[in-house]
Amino acid sequence: CRCCAGSRRHSSILYNILRSEERAAWPAWQGPRRGQAGGGCPCGSRRRVALKSPQVACKAASAVLVKTLRFVQNVPCFQELPLDEQLLLVRSCWAPLLVLGLAQERVHFETVESAEPSMLQRILTTRRQGEQTPPRGPAPGRPHHGPGGPHLPSAGEIQAIKGFLAKCWSLDISTKEYAYLKGTVLFNPDLPGLQCTQYIEGLQREAQQALNEHVRLIHRGDEARFAKLNVVLSLLRSINANVIAELFFRPIIGAVNMDDMLLEMLCAKL
Repeated sequence: CRCCAGSRRHSSILYNILRSEERAAWPAWQGPRRGQAGGGCPCGSRRRVALKSPQVACKAASAVLVKTLRFVQNVPCFQELPLDEQLLLVRSCWAPLLVLGLAQERVHFETVESAEPSMLQRILTTRRQGEQTPPRGPAPGRPHHGPGGPHLPSAGEIQAIKGFLAKCWSLDISTKEYAYLKGTVLFNPDLPGLQCTQYIEGLQREAQQALNEHVRLIHRGDEARFAKLNVVLSLLRSINANVIAELFFRPIIGAVNMDDMLLEMLCAKL
């Protein structure tokens, strides 16, 4: 691999010792460092991957999404908000809420490297398609992704999700703690376009206070637990909603817009 060619020049004993110590000090749950895959090659994290068992994983993720929106609908303070405010909040936080749900339900999934065509293959394929008669449309039941095809997640993006799940499982987060974490994520007052900013900010503050009081009551011997749970919230910022949609929902809903699906589910009685 050309990207690893430079590393062959670093053959001194001191360099190897420092590198081995650096790898040993990096927490295992965080996975490879940014730009590194499991084999140490930076290009490995950019490889495109797909679910090994999409039917099983997508079904589990869909069930978690239903549970997540049911949880949101059952929050009395959320129901008091105008519908457009509710939709704005859900659109912005459905992905981190879903990943929290995956952790709570202990959903495991495996991925495999996808034989994604190279850039040259895409260009040649697109050119040949342009020279032929335009297709009538996608076959029944098969989503149309456009000339570029579906954007498969990279190995690095999947590693970020799995690292987050592993962190949650290592903390053995309780049901109440998950609920308070979800409340903190749901009531985000920093979203542009919100009208009830102060009210939503107060709800987020209440969720954080409730989490803190619960931790102090249940985990009296672990003074750092509240800080650890807030680290979990910070890790959610690295989760990309488009990656979650492509990984868990594109295989089953095709090109359906996630915003449209969320609106339909939010207005339905789940």
